[in-house]
Amino acid sequence: MSDLDPGPPEWFRRAVGAPRREASVDVDGTPIHYLEWGDVDAPGLVFVHGGAAHAHWWSFLAPMFTNRWHAVALDLSGHGDSGRRKAYSHDQWAREVLAVADAARFPGPPVVVGHSLGGMVTIKAASVYGDELAGAIIVDAPVRRPAPESEEAAKGRAFRAPGVYRDLETAMSHFHLVPPQPCDNGFIIDYIARHSLVETPDGWTWKFDPMIFSQTLVALREELASVRTRVALLRGEHSVVVPPDTADYMYELMGGKAPVVSIPEAHHHLILDQPIAFVSAVRALLADWAHSIPHPVVGEDAEHRPVGS
Repeated sequence: MSDLDPGPPEWFRRAVGAPRREASVDVDGTPIHYLEWGDVDAPGLVFVHGGAAHAHWWSFLAPMFTNRWHAVALDLSGHGDSGRRKAYSHDQWAREVLAVADAARFPGPPVVVGHSLGGMVTIKAASVYGDELAGAIIVDAPVRRPAPESEEAAKGRAFRAPGVYRDLETAMSHFHLVPPQPCDNGFIIDYIARHSLVETPDGWTWKFDPMIFSQTLVALREELASVRTRVALLRGEHSVVVPPDTADYMYELMGGKAPVVSIPEAHHHLILDQPIAFVSAVRALLADWAHSIPHPVVGEDAEHRPVGS
């Protein structure tokens, strides 16, 4: 490492080095792997990754919530170190989120935070299991159109049959974000790329199951309009996935009273390009939810406009 390359900042090194626990729970015959941080007696906070991603997309963020929360990040089936299924759906993944929350033995209903495809799973969980949640934070997941990873896969531009590479360095050089975007935090990209790969007898390959993109795509309009818990939307200011008109539409579906917050200078993968701003926004939401009374969402007239849109 040269003087011109100081390496990851201290906050990142401290977060990925924080003590964590690993476990798995069987959900409908498939092992679901998850990571845990913090005091097991603290309120629960569950992080859900995007398509073709994994729990370690949260490893440098989740520890920054452990002053007040018992944080958990799971690998959805077909992702990371969880098992694979013959078929996948938002319903199945939502059941996995609730099963992991149950296995973590939180003292009360948890808040679920989901990015991209994980945000769609969060919408489904909040609609079906809202009475068992304390809140749902949707992170740059659109309702008007498919999750960006599924859209790219359907067009044949990404996530073809995973390649096999002779060494880890070669494999990591093929990692890229979908949809593509700028990200100056190369140390984060390297970290999640490394945890996206597994060594096999034939070489290094990606952990995700390409069949995850064969699921039937659903719009989730009715689900978002019928969530039965507190809900909020975070989006990247420059996101091509949740542009302002999509955010406005989702705001209407959420009854016009749920916060919609744009993260400055962020793109779709805002947890990678603006991680500290993301943590600050989520902390602010959680602090407000801790002492305020939730507003009814369904059927109410809009009284406020989205924040930062």
